[in-house]
Amino acid sequence: MSDRLTQSQDFEGGIAVAVAIVGHDARHNLVVTACNDHFFRITGGARADTRVFPVAFDTLFPDDGQLELRGKLQACFESGASHELVQAHDLPEGGRRWRLSLKPFRHASSGAAVSEILVTGIDVTAKLHLAHKLEVSTTRFRAVVDSAYDAIVTIDERRNITMFNRAAENLFGYTSAEVLGRPIETLLPEKFRARHPQHVRQFADSVQTNLRSMSPPRMDESNSVYGRHRDGTIIPVEISISKINVDGVTEFTAVIRDITDRARLIDLLKKQAVTDALTGLPNRREFLDFVDKVLGTDDIVSVFILDIDFFKKINDSHGHDVGDEVLRVLAKVGMSIPHQSKLFARWGGEEFVAALPGADAELARGISERLRQRVEQQDFEHAWRVEPIPFTVSIGVVTREAGERDVDALMRRADRALYRAKESGRNRVEAG
Repeated sequence: MSDRLTQSQDFEGGIAVAVAIVGHDARHNLVVTACNDHFFRITGGARADTRVFPVAFDTLFPDDGQLELRGKLQACFESGASHELVQAHDLPEGGRRWRLSLKPFRHASSGAAVSEILVTGIDVTAKLHLAHKLEVSTTRFRAVVDSAYDAIVTIDERRNITMFNRAAENLFGYTSAEVLGRPIETLLPEKFRARHPQHVRQFADSVQTNLRSMSPPRMDESNSVYGRHRDGTIIPVEISISKINVDGVTEFTAVIRDITDRARLIDLLKKQAVTDALTGLPNRREFLDFVDKVLGTDDIVSVFILDIDFFKKINDSHGHDVGDEVLRVLAKVGMSIPHQSKLFARWGGEEFVAALPGADAELARGISERLRQRVEQQDFEHAWRVEPIPFTVSIGVVTREAGERDVDALMRRADRALYRAKESGRNRVEAG
């Protein structure tokens, strides 16, 4: 038996294997009847005089630290069942850990049945050390992911969510337990869900360069990406997506940042860029863009330019605060023009303009005249911040000529009509 142990003592699949046979002596004490050198390593390197078999178990393991192994051996003898344990041993070269397997067997010896236990052990120190490092690394990774400011979401090839950090829970209103295993479309507005699987396939088939692009990679080419909160709220987000191959399976990880405040600021800046700060009306740029788009079609459109008569005298006599109030009054009255798709805007100074899509020359002149009369008669409701100031307006109105596309030419004609209204005594409408 000892010869056979010696022949198989070195390695099993490149891993050191300790082998021993344990039985009982005449006094029923545990003894090792045969073992290889690797098993002696478990004992801490037994002396040469202990290598004459059988060797008393207590000689090899004299300390109380091996009580678990002794107990397992006794249990194995009593039950006849196999046992396993991981045993720690302090060796001169450092602490080692062995996974021991205890298997009882019987064989014939001198005509008597003798029960013994085959003990095999594998040094799992490196494996356990690696497992510990992996556990530490995993714990560290989870701590970083869960403490991240941005939402982090991972999906598999079937688009099912496999990771959902705390920031994602805060952003989307779901707990991790509620969304793990569910499709990523759960987090998208309904209008984007149907085409999203196609976007995922396209992204999976795309080639990612080693160098990170200047802008974050996106699932689509637009700058507007949206998520959906559990309560149905649409959330503007910025998203950066990476894909990795794990054991032949592609996973996608998205870092998602809530840009609600940024989106509101951008919308505000866009609005301010095309809005007159004093009156809240569209400004000259917005008006020209609007009319230019209409002129790009063959639709009929009329425009007018309105000027407050003797506005300088109002400012000089009552102050600029009163003048500003008059401008706000006129903005309110102009916005009440009863014409669908109209655009009433501030042109600059005391001049205002209106675009009337679909209005021919006759209708446009009638609208302009009713507006002039309302201002003259103070036929409107307004909570004046100062004492009401009477004022009148002059208006020049024109209608688009057949084939006319030039917005500047159209406005020059309206300006000339306004000049005639002022030259003709003011407080009147002139058509051009």
